[in-house]
Amino acid sequence: MRFVYSEWDDELFEKLRSLANLMAIFNYLLIRFNGDVEETLKMMEKLQQQGYIDSKYDLDEFRKQLEQSRIIKMTGRGLKLGTRGEKQLRQDAFDQIFQKMKASGTGQHALPYEGGSSEELLPEKREFTFGDNYRSIDYGNSLFNTIKRSGDFDLNMIEGDLEVFESEKSTSCATVLMIDVSHSMILYGEDRITPAKQVAMAFTELILTKYPKDELSIVTFGDTARQIHIKDLPYVAVGPYHTNTQAGLRMARQILLSRKHVNKQIFMITDGKPSMITRANGQLYRNPMGLDPMIVNRTLDEAVICRKKKIPITTFMVTDDPYLQKFIQRLTELNRGRAYFSSVDNLGSYVIWDFVAHRRKRGA
Repeated sequence: MRFVYSEWDDELFEKLRSLANLMAIFNYLLIRFNGDVEETLKMMEKLQQQGYIDSKYDLDEFRKQLEQSRIIKMTGRGLKLGTRGEKQLRQDAFDQIFQKMKASGTGQHALPYEGGSSEELLPEKREFTFGDNYRSIDYGNSLFNTIKRSGDFDLNMIEGDLEVFESEKSTSCATVLMIDVSHSMILYGEDRITPAKQVAMAFTELILTKYPKDELSIVTFGDTARQIHIKDLPYVAVGPYHTNTQAGLRMARQILLSRKHVNKQIFMITDGKPSMITRANGQLYRNPMGLDPMIVNRTLDEAVICRKKKIPITTFMVTDDPYLQKFIQRLTELNRGRAYFSSVDNLGSYVIWDFVAHRRKRGA
C-alpha cells in the first residue's frame, strides 16, 4: 500500500494540466509533498523531462527567483519553505477556490471584501433613518427620488429622499477545523489529503484577512487528535492511522470552551467512518470493520455534548462511503448540525460558502 506519491499518475497529470503557471504547479506539488521543497523541485524537473512542463521554462532560474523572493530559503538541512512562502500558499489556495466559486456560481452569497468590517450590504433597500452609516446610502436611487419629488435638477436633496442598503452584522466566531489524517485519505491511490490541506489553508487565509476578530484552530485526527499551528498546515501528512473521530471532537470542544466568543463551531473534513476510540482509562479500542456499536456510541456522545454546549458540527464528507454517510446522518441529527457530501474538487467552495452563509446575523 502506498503512503507517498512518488510515481507519476493520471490524477496528478490532470490536476497539473489545469494549473496556469509554474508558481501554481509549485504550490500544488509542495502541498502534495507535505512542504518538502527539494522533493517538489525534483518532481518539477522530472515532469519537464517527461514533457509535462514546457521546456521553455528555466527551472534553475525559477528556483533562484523563489530564493530571492524569500519564498524558500537555504538552511542547514537544505531548502525549506519560508514564512513568505507559507503565506503565499494560503493566499494561492484561497484565490483558486474563490475563482472556482465565482465561475461555478456556488452559493448565493458573495464573500465580503472589507477586511475587519462588521457589516455587509445587501441588495434590499429602505428609507434612511437617523444613525445609518453614510456608506450604506444608495446615491443613485436617492438622487432619482430628489428629481422625482422636486421635478427639477437643482439637486435639493432632503432626508426623505435618501435610501440605504440593508446590512447584515457579523459577530465574531471561534471555529475549529478538523482534518482527517487517517490512512483512508490516500487509500487506493486516491488523494484526498492534498485538497483538504488546500481548503484548510484557504479557510485560514479567509479568516485572517476578512474576519480578523474571529479565531481559528486546526485539529488533525487519526489514531489520536493533535492541535497544530497554522504555519504547520503545509507539512500535515497522512499516516497509517485509524479514524478516531471521538478524540478529534473532544479536543475541538475543549479548545472552543476555552474561547470567549459567543459563537462557536466545528468544521470536520473526513472520508471515513470512525474506527477507533480512546477509552476513559486512556486505552485505545479499534475496529476497522463496519460500524462498531461501541465506537459509534462513544463518538456520538461527543456530538451530543457539543450540542449541549451550543457547538454545532458541520461535516464535509469527501467520499460516498455508505458507512460514513449512515454515521454522519446520525451525528448530524443528534448535534443538530449540518452535513455535506462533496467531491474533493468542490470541497473548498462548500466549506467557505457554508462558513460565510451561516455566520451572519441580520442587523437591526
